[in-house]
Amino acid sequence: MANYQYCVATNWGKGFVSEDDSRKISPKEYAGNIWRVIANNKDANMWIAGVDGTRKTLSEAQAIVDAEINAQQTSWDNDNIEGETPEDKNIRLGERPTTITLEE
Repeated sequence: MANYQYCVATNWGKGFVSEDDSRKISPKEYAGNIWRVIANNKDANMWIAGVDGTRKTLSEAQAIVDAEINAQQTSWDNDNIEGETPEDKNIRLGERPTTITLEE
């Protein structure tokens, strides 16, 4: 049985995740506006509805995260300054975005 469920929801800022939400359902955000919450949980289901979230299967959510990470990696790879060392690039841009694998 899955421990988590996923949805797409756009964070509007203050109040999107309340302290009570954090305590009860521990939402976690991923690239592509993907959110992970506890599966089979009334509070999590109410939170998804309250933020106008669209439920996604694990494979659908993973595909969205993969596409966003790939786009970020391509952007990072293409953002070069002539004569810049790899160390300088990491200071300027931060580390290259890494692949994320969602949990069931």
